[in-house]
Amino acid sequence: NNLNKSDFLTIFGNVFEKSEWISEKVFDLRPFKNFEDLFYKIIGIYENSDKEIILKILNSHPELAVGKKLTKNSKTEQKNANLHECTNKEYNEFKKLNTEYKKKFDFPFIIAVKGKSKNEILSYFRVRIKNLLDEEFLEAKKQVKKIATFRLEEIIK
Repeated sequence: NNLNKSDFLTIFGNVFEKSEWISEKVFDLRPFKNFEDLFYKIIGIYENSDKEIILKILNSHPELAVGKKLTKNSKTEQKNANLHECTNKEYNEFKKLNTEYKKKFDFPFIIAVKGKSKNEILSYFRVRIKNLLDEEFLEAKKQVKKIATFRLEEIIK
């Protein structure tokens, strides 16, 4: 509650990948009773956004293992999942799956990588690429919420 807007956005601006506008909106909802109140407000703005806005948020996420322009958060998350240490075979599979997935769904494959290995991520990728669009949209939306939750938890540590 005591942060100015600039400091607030520095801390919370990338809770949702490259979607600082969510943190700008939540800043205007101050004062917060506590961190839990802030948490529910920031997640609520995301969850109550219309489908077109959600698609923009989904498309703000980088491709896994092959993404070049990563935010600090994404770089750390992917590094912790060892996605920066792919063998040529793994890299090529990620590249192929990223291309096929994006072509099929019109947004990148999104998974909260925290606590997952490269092999687990590839396994989820292989399964989810077979989903129908509506099913995968809901799953991607759920994964973005998980990522945001992990990022918020990191902030309060």
